[in-house]
Amino acid sequence: MEPIADTFDAAFSKAVDLGNKLADKDKDADLWDIADGLLAGAIQYWLYSRQPCNDPRCQDCMPISTATGRMAELKRLIEQLSSESEYFHTPNDSNAGRA
Repeated sequence: MEPIADTFDAAFSKAVDLGNKLADKDKDADLWDIADGLLAGAIQYWLYSRQPCNDPRCQDCMPISTATGRMAELKRLIEQLSSESEYFHTPNDSNAGRA
């Protein structure tokens, strides 16, 4: 496995594990609150990691060189990662087919 994939997979797994640990620790906790807190922290870290460098002509930073550009990239990633999730569609979705 490549180092980038290893790093991504490790971060992904640890975030899920943390959510599960928080839920297990407090059985009365609202799962949505836990998930929203994890998401807020992830977004904060993602925005921190996407600060453009000091070179205004940097080609690597061009797509994220403005707040609007960073939001567009974040939305693109949300769409991609959500659609790849095993939980994206559920049997209880209001638009799920019923036989």
